[in-house]
Amino acid sequence: MITKMNKRERLTATFAGEAVDRPAVALWRHWPGDDQWGHELARAVLTFQQTYDFDFIKITPASEYCLAGYGAQSEWRGNFEGTGEWGQRVIQSPEDWRKLKLLDPRQGLLGEVLKANQIIGQSVKIGQSVKEEVPFIQTIFNPLSQAKNLAGKRLLSDLRQYPQAVKAGLAIITENIIRFIEALKPMGAAGIFLALQHATYDLLTEAEYRDFCRPLDLQILQATDGMWFNLIHLHGENVMFDVVADYPVQAINWHDVETPPSLNEALSRTKLALCGGIRQWDTMVRGTPDMVHAEAQAALTATQGRRFILGTGCVTPIIAPTCNLVAVRKAVE
Repeated sequence: MITKMNKRERLTATFAGEAVDRPAVALWRHWPGDDQWGHELARAVLTFQQTYDFDFIKITPASEYCLAGYGAQSEWRGNFEGTGEWGQRVIQSPEDWRKLKLLDPRQGLLGEVLKANQIIGQSVKIGQSVKEEVPFIQTIFNPLSQAKNLAGKRLLSDLRQYPQAVKAGLAIITENIIRFIEALKPMGAAGIFLALQHATYDLLTEAEYRDFCRPLDLQILQATDGMWFNLIHLHGENVMFDVVADYPVQAINWHDVETPPSLNEALSRTKLALCGGIRQWDTMVRGTPDMVHAEAQAALTATQGRRFILGTGCVTPIIAPTCNLVAVRKAVE
């Protein structure tokens, strides 16, 4: 019998492909309204963790947290995923890519998110609001994901018609991400959740991803030196799994039940731990606890419970019934 592990021990063993006392599990969600202030975001996240006792906390701020400093505006208008709707785009012409400026990570919404990390870090360290110390990771949207929200529909046409202008903008975005990570490190975060929203053949060719995204993704990951838990997320369908499967991170998350590769296929295509197994809408929102249990058991069977973290393919919608969240947590016991 394996001795009971704490959360960090369980995750570390999972990353190494070693036996665990039980499979790791985590869900995360947006916090519209609460995500405008650091102390409110921290309170919401800690209450969620106290309620469900997941193996790590993934801090999910408002999508505009990294873009408000450039002048981007977004407003939550009831979206069930918890994301906002964007106002006028910052990038209105090819020349605007070169006008992006360096930001102070301690100001504005960036500063509020740092404050949330600080509060969460202090709380989990001394056992406030949670049963034991809990690793937490901060959401980072990779440069092209941020650029998408700055430019809207013109992003891909600019990328192909004015590649040097777009690359100039991406360089500034990357530098601002690295500055934020450096400010994040003292808060106690275990690492980052790097969201890759264009690692899909539906949007880019593999050559385009390797040109515009991969070098910057790796530059950002290099900036996390000293952290021990980084997770990458591939958004959408027809994902470029093999293009990022060798990234220097500990785990990879994608919509595995809805788009290839399957969990079983992925085990032989990467050395990373796999995170997923549950559909975010059909199961978490429209399903039942029995459906959650069935999908969880299928995922555990496919991976034999090794190198696997049970979760959803993306954020848990804010309207998911709490009984389904409880069922995800119970599925690993």
